[in-house]
Amino acid sequence: MTTTNPHPAKIRWDNRLVNDNGSRCKVCIDGTDFRIQEPTPFSPRWFTKKFKSAGLRYEVGSCIQTGMIVWINGPFPCGEWPDLRIALDDIVYMLEGDERVIADKGYGGHPEFFDYPWRHLDNAIQTGRKALVRARHECINRRFKQWDILQQTFRHSIYKHANVFRAVANIVQFLLEQEPTWQVEYNDRIDNEFDFDY
Repeated sequence: MTTTNPHPAKIRWDNRLVNDNGSRCKVCIDGTDFRIQEPTPFSPRWFTKKFKSAGLRYEVGSCIQTGMIVWINGPFPCGEWPDLRIALDDIVYMLEGDERVIADKGYGGHPEFFDYPWRHLDNAIQTGRKALVRARHECINRRFKQWDILQQTFRHSIYKHANVFRAVANIVQFLLEQEPTWQVEYNDRIDNEFDFDY
């Protein structure tokens, strides 16, 4: 069921390096769920707590320095694939050297890959900036759901969902290029007074 990261034309992993300032974290990731009709026979593998119904999940990554989408991965059945499992299955193999991604607390337990707000090592500045990065990413995820076909229950074959999502992702990326989101000044090598290697 999964379609691993053949990126749409405008979405490129290498674009995470645009305006690179040397920070370990170059990308923010999160999963986003979309409703689908309940497949038959019923299976809990599709269930998403977010909608209390069947759904597909995609992993989306945005560049911290530019706010542009640089990664999409999916679809995955929501019940079988939590965000952490999706990330450990693919994006962690794309990271180079000591590179990490910013994520939410659901990605905890793997500090060699994920940096999330409220870690015990963060100072107040670092925690605040991570929160801004995550808030901006949520705004990007919300833009997908401004399209009715992704906001409503998807009533076509689930095998067509990936094509629809990728088409919308390209449009959202184009719109982000025309009207960028707010910028965040972020560099985890400078802001964080605790600079431990894992």
